[in-house]
Amino acid sequence: MTGLLPEGFHDRLPPAADAAARLETRVLGLARLYGYEQVDPPLAEFADELATRLKTGAVHNAVRFVDPVSQRSLAIRPDLTAQVGRIAATRMGHHPRPVRLCYAGQVLKLKAPALDPRRAMRQIGCELIGRDSVAAAMEIVRVAIEALQSAGVEGLAIDFTLPDLVDTLAENTLPRETLTALRERLDAKDAGGVAAIDPRYLPLIEAAGPFDGAMARLRATDAGTALASRIDGLATIAASIPAGVALTLDPTERHGFEYQTWLGFSIFARGGRGEIGRGGTYMVVHDGGREEPAVGFSLYADPILDAGMGGDARRRLFLPFGTDAVTGAALRAEGWVTVAALEAEDTPQAQLCSHELRDGVPTAL
Repeated sequence: MTGLLPEGFHDRLPPAADAAARLETRVLGLARLYGYEQVDPPLAEFADELATRLKTGAVHNAVRFVDPVSQRSLAIRPDLTAQVGRIAATRMGHHPRPVRLCYAGQVLKLKAPALDPRRAMRQIGCELIGRDSVAAAMEIVRVAIEALQSAGVEGLAIDFTLPDLVDTLAENTLPRETLTALRERLDAKDAGGVAAIDPRYLPLIEAAGPFDGAMARLRATDAGTALASRIDGLATIAASIPAGVALTLDPTERHGFEYQTWLGFSIFARGGRGEIGRGGTYMVVHDGGREEPAVGFSLYADPILDAGMGGDARRRLFLPFGTDAVTGAALRAEGWVTVAALEAEDTPQAQLCSHELRDGVPTAL
């Protein structure tokens, strides 16, 4: 035996696993203060349920298998949002709207992203189901920022997008194949490709960058008339974000926003290699086809922890051999993590301790 894991899987060892638990506790703790209650969906469920619960949110990157009991196709969740939508639409369908739910759990993707070899990762998030208004979006963005700050993540930046911008501007005037190609060229910032398809969309490429300047350029395009309410709503959301959070805008970005509607955003942090979270507005599909608006965010624990964010320095107090139980209990009540020597030869270094109890006083090593 070698201890090897399948490609894209990894063990999280101490102290990283402890840091992940603290990150999760702090994010969900902040969410609860805003009224978000936790749900815990199963790791796998019927594939057709996952594939149809979000509008345009087909589960294309899920690991599927046949359930030997039901003989139906099951899917291991690649994302928790669809499951939370199912819970809100079915088990909590009677609940007054909006429903505020938070969650944390493992997700598994069939294929890893090009820039990240991980297929299994930890997802933490909040969903506000029943509203996708400006006020609802403002709350979700605020909760995401405060949750990360409460976990010690610094240097936050948010990149906004308008995922349905091109579709709304086109208003069914372009064939589906042409519209798909136009989205792809805009995503790639390919001015030549966009010009070859429809030069009217070229100004949208320029309407990207630091938020204030990009918004001014966006308002100056035809989109300023066609999408005035969306642009005004985005400006209101941005104005509510506290100072110190950098804001940018890329109005035509769609990569990773396959099921979002009028608003999407990515979250970055100083020291991180890529995005650490993503959110936006979307539609939950009820049985019978009724659609319900929602807005939420998801955070990804792995890139946060990989960048050394969201965790605390290891703080372990070594109790010399023979320390009485009452002393240890009193120190733990004060918040110390105590590691007791089990034999006289034990040392604080061997037990990876940062402090040692000397003459009854915790002393830094």
